[in-house]
Amino acid sequence: MRTVFAGTPLFALPTLEALVKAGYDVPGVLTQPDRPAGRGRRLTPSAVKTRAGALGIPVYTPENGAEAEAVVRALGADVVVVVAYGLLLPPGLLDIPTHGCLNIHASLLPRWRGAAPIARAIEAGDTKTGVTIMRLDTGLDTGPMLARAAVAIAPCDTTETLADRLAHLGAETLMPVLDALREGRPVTEIAQPASGATYARKLRKDEGVIDWRRDAVALERQIRAFTPWPGVRAVIGGTSVKIGTAHAVDAPRPAEPGVVLEVRPDLVIATGQRALAVTSLQADNARMQPAQVFLQAHPLSVGNRVG
Repeated sequence: MRTVFAGTPLFALPTLEALVKAGYDVPGVLTQPDRPAGRGRRLTPSAVKTRAGALGIPVYTPENGAEAEAVVRALGADVVVVVAYGLLLPPGLLDIPTHGCLNIHASLLPRWRGAAPIARAIEAGDTKTGVTIMRLDTGLDTGPMLARAAVAIAPCDTTETLADRLAHLGAETLMPVLDALREGRPVTEIAQPASGATYARKLRKDEGVIDWRRDAVALERQIRAFTPWPGVRAVIGGTSVKIGTAHAVDAPRPAEPGVVLEVRPDLVIATGQRALAVTSLQADNARMQPAQVFLQAHPLSVGNRVG
């Protein structure tokens, strides 16, 4: 079964690796064009492009839907597997493969359709999420479901750690579906329920500015959800920082939001409800470091205010 793969970031690699390991014929990989990255803003290939090249798989970087459609048609795809490709496939492409286009979506659909399902699940305080294997249609993550698998969201999970688990779970959940299609066995498709749908909008950099008036639990979730990007920023000790890790605690005394309540063992700051204990942070042009190491260079006292 000729299986064209479409994906871009690290999240897509376990599935590409699984296809190759299982002996699927992968005649080509579609990925986004090289993008500027790093401080030097140099053009950098995607993780999928780099890995596919190492595996000897031809790589295509179509600039638009018409080019993508032409590539898939030329490759004679029996199925297209899509994992975090990052570009919408044109409607004309969906009907080219014999078995259509199958997508690994990082949520239990219909909850968290859209661009950032992992981060939004953490931000909302969900206790579980998962992956859904769905057949792409012309809607936004609205196609029928072929398989689902759930996983618990740990209290310490960030988008980075949870994405790593879901990437491997997605590959594991997809392969039995593909095997059935390859062997001619029936695969049950279930329409997504009409109720329970939510939308996971794309993350914006301006969402990472901390508001100490919010509930500490909400701030903790925000920090975990926005790690690694865009991060949650604050002004502490007169320095702009990105908060690495923090957790909600009971406030030792009443105080206005943004007031330092304790400096040891953690940097505890009053919020709109309870307090936030900051355990690691990163100043601009520096590495992430424990709060106590940061405070050695940027001393704070109880009663100081942060921004």
